[in-house]
Amino acid sequence: MPYSRPTLSELRSWAVQDVLNAGISGVSKVLRFSVLGTLAWVNAGLAWLVYGYLDWIAMQAVPWTATDEYLAAWGALKKVYRKAASAASGSVVFAVTGAQVIPSGTAVTVGGLDGTTTADSVTTGTSTVAAVTLTDTGATGNVADGSIATLGSPISGIQSTGSVSTAFTGGADAESNSALRSRVMAKFQESGTNGREQEYIDWATDVTGVTRAWINRNGFGAGSVVVYVMLDEANAAYSGFPQGTNGVASDETRYFPATGDQLRVANAIWTEQPVDALVVVCSPIAETVAFTISDLGDGNTTANQALIEGALDDMFLRLSAPGGTIHPNNWNEALGALGLASFNVTVPSAPVTGATVGSLLQRGTVTFVS
Repeated sequence: MPYSRPTLSELRSWAVQDVLNAGISGVSKVLRFSVLGTLAWVNAGLAWLVYGYLDWIAMQAVPWTATDEYLAAWGALKKVYRKAASAASGSVVFAVTGAQVIPSGTAVTVGGLDGTTTADSVTTGTSTVAAVTLTDTGATGNVADGSIATLGSPISGIQSTGSVSTAFTGGADAESNSALRSRVMAKFQESGTNGREQEYIDWATDVTGVTRAWINRNGFGAGSVVVYVMLDEANAAYSGFPQGTNGVASDETRYFPATGDQLRVANAIWTEQPVDALVVVCSPIAETVAFTISDLGDGNTTANQALIEGALDDMFLRLSAPGGTIHPNNWNEALGALGLASFNVTVPSAPVTGATVGSLLQRGTVTFVS
């Protein structure tokens, strides 16, 4: 059975009792603010701190409870490292007069965050578009399309205030302890490296921003491995779908090279994969599922509708897979957990399977019927 750590109150009581049991001449009672009482409480407090330190040592002594740098050290034993934070990038547009351009390296503020142009802007007509990478890392850098952008310093012929023309994506926070712990424990549970399906998934999810991955064996013919990936947080502006083109690693010559997010994943897998495998990294194909929900009664409120949509989103996030199937018991269980007095999902009325290879089911329009 687990060890029961004594509370501070218990330690104080024990310390006072020890004083009484010591048989000190003339001492039959210990008053709270007496010298002996104060010393007993001080010793109890010190012992309580020691117990806390022992608890912390026990926590860091095993990978399934370790935290921070100690968890990172356990992961390093299995070559699992915490994903670093990444900076978002996108495009901004400003109004111009004439053929002026924004030079590469120009400071730009996007949605209140500092960034820098990575190339000279391209001017067409009365506007100029510049690619920008934010200076700071983190998911807060995933700025939506249409947000305000401001030049760091005025440029003649260019309006200082513009907007985001292409949503900023790719920004991700440093991996949390819980996410890293899950990957570390999965690695400790594995046997040796031999190119198993789970290893391809692990290699893909080791890449910063990648949150989900799936494998399609022989998807491009014998000896090929298709890896589907999603970046649910970094690419939230695109519903988590990778931004790039499907393909292989830069050093792979047997197929078309990938670009964007797919290339980052393919290049990361290239250094780990078996030498004979043709690994193609792909984005799943979005396929929406419409819902019609009735019989909510008095529960047909705006707040409950938002909860229902959120529960369906969570269901698809947990259970969707390229070419996979979502069953009625899945959505009934998700909605049943909300504690609604009554509800009835009339559409869909049967299991839903992706129509094409690589299609990933997502929540579509939800119609609420009184």
